[in-house]
Amino acid sequence: MKTPTDLQRRKLLKYAAIGIAGAATYPSWAQTGGFVRVNAPSADFLPDVELELTMNTADVAVLQGKKTRVWKVTGKVIKGSANVLDNNEGTYLAPTLRFKKGQKVRIILNNNLPAQSILHWHGLHVPANMDGNPMYAIDHGQTYIYEFEILNRAGTYFYHAHTHGATARQVYSGLAGLLIVSDEQEQALNLPSGAFDVQLAIQDRSFDDQNQLSYSAHMMQRMQGFLGEQILVNGRPDFVLPVATRAYRLRLLNASNSRIYKLAWDDGTPLTVIGVDGGLLEKPEQHAYVMLAPGERLEVWMDFSDRAVGSELNLRSLSFAAGSHGGMGMMGGRGRMGMMGGGMMSVSTLPSGSDYPILKVRVDKKEQGSDTLPKVLTPITALSSKNAANAANPRTITLSMRHMSALLNGRSYKMNDIQPDEIIPVNSLQLIEFDNGFSGGGMHGMMDMPHPMHLHGEQFQIVKREVNTPAGEQYASVSDGFISNGWKDTVLVMPGEKVTILKPFNDFKGLFMYHCHNLEHEDMGMMRDYLIN
Repeated sequence: MKTPTDLQRRKLLKYAAIGIAGAATYPSWAQTGGFVRVNAPSADFLPDVELELTMNTADVAVLQGKKTRVWKVTGKVIKGSANVLDNNEGTYLAPTLRFKKGQKVRIILNNNLPAQSILHWHGLHVPANMDGNPMYAIDHGQTYIYEFEILNRAGTYFYHAHTHGATARQVYSGLAGLLIVSDEQEQALNLPSGAFDVQLAIQDRSFDDQNQLSYSAHMMQRMQGFLGEQILVNGRPDFVLPVATRAYRLRLLNASNSRIYKLAWDDGTPLTVIGVDGGLLEKPEQHAYVMLAPGERLEVWMDFSDRAVGSELNLRSLSFAAGSHGGMGMMGGRGRMGMMGGGMMSVSTLPSGSDYPILKVRVDKKEQGSDTLPKVLTPITALSSKNAANAANPRTITLSMRHMSALLNGRSYKMNDIQPDEIIPVNSLQLIEFDNGFSGGGMHGMMDMPHPMHLHGEQFQIVKREVNTPAGEQYASVSDGFISNGWKDTVLVMPGEKVTILKPFNDFKGLFMYHCHNLEHEDMGMMRDYLIN
């Protein structure tokens, strides 16, 4: 019996043969740089926007002095407006892409790296073979062609490498960028735009004495997730955002491998949240702080109109209990001690859960703005549990760390390993529970840690969050910063917590991944496929 994976791999081999045989007859871009196509463009797909992205090694000035060797995506527009792509020159960030809902997009991805790679469009609702599943990774010298329609509502999305066993290192090396979608409904709100719509990708990195990226593969670092020693915003250390005395739309992306941020303004100004992973909320929410886990995005409205020119404001990550039961686990939430409590030191000098600055805002000019925060942003239809195909029998996904592995329902990732409970009917609504219950005491308890869970495909809605009593004190240090409204694709599940979601699986059949977005956990096997059929 041929499995879906077998069939898709056979298709890839066929496409590769087509690519070689047709090199003389396809357009010139197909032969650019000697790249060989793995799959073929569709004759009946007429793109509104066509881009070519190439993954290369590059040397970029990140710190003072010697340049840093990175893996850099660069792009060019073949068809469409020039402003759909910003190469973020001078940084290691991949290009920022801007699309409109309803556009048909073709993206030609060339791999000029010394390794296999593939890009995943995080948060987008696209066909299975266009989603960036690791099975589609291409070798050096090969090209993969994506074709999809932008079905998502306006929002802040992103894309990144999704190579089996190497996602963490490849994203760390630079293979991640922002993807912005707009639509008519959002544009009618007249939110801050242009220079007043600012994207802020937050990452942590470590460097050696030659300014080269330092990445530890130590087992302890893999188990906790990589923690860098410096915070970078948009690829820059000590980031300063100059602003005028008016309102801004700040789009925050946690593009770190594993670091969780508890974001707050240092003068106590509440954060006014207007959007999450899947776009705008129904109405703005105010929080003293917000939690932002790897893979998550937040949109914040910030009005600087009443601030004096020359004044400064800092966005910080506040302290919180980041570790396992009792706060002394592998995340190092109470100082630098690592997984043995007092026996091993954390690799990072900037422990998760500590207090540190993210960026500085400096008011540098007076400017009159007429921006008004809308009381209502966008209608959102609430999903109902009673409409779920499995309303009486939720799909439970147990999150655990065992035997130096990161597991989902006790399973590690394998290609071609779909289990009966991982088969879902297409065009169905599913009730899903992520259960991150405590392991108990002893060494197993040391492995209780937060897991940001991401499901590929359509966005979902959070139904409820439930916490076991022993998690109370630890959970209280973060719980006021969760945004549970709106459309999400990534949700942070704390130790001792169970999060229930409602997720549609519409339109597309095939394999779609679900995994922890702590990238080291993903690479260790905390990732599985659903088969939608």
